[in-house]
Amino acid sequence: MLGILLSWAIVTLAILAAAYIVPGVRVANVKSAVIAAAILGVLNVLVKPIITFLLFPFIWITLGLLLFVINAFMFWLVAQVMDDFQVDSFGSALLGSLVVSVVSFVVHLVLY
Repeated sequence: MLGILLSWAIVTLAILAAAYIVPGVRVANVKSAVIAAAILGVLNVLVKPIITFLLFPFIWITLGLLLFVINAFMFWLVAQVMDDFQVDSFGSALLGSLVVSVVSFVVHLVLY
């Protein structure tokens, strides 16, 4: 349980970092980032495996690069669900999802 909460906090910080670094990604406040991280986690658990399974041949053909697009789609989908989290374009979603992935990876690497 503590690991889930820690991962949630890390993704929240990564979303705040993405909003700070990437133009076109905006978060109203920390509460909105916490909610966005929770929604992103739920989407990554429920929706992403289905999309990944359906697009597996294309993921294989693109040598996994399509996974970046799927991550950006999940990031954009969170922005569509929330009012206080905004992503202006697909390019912003792609860069924002890359920042979230890199920050999460680095922090997890340091902590675990």
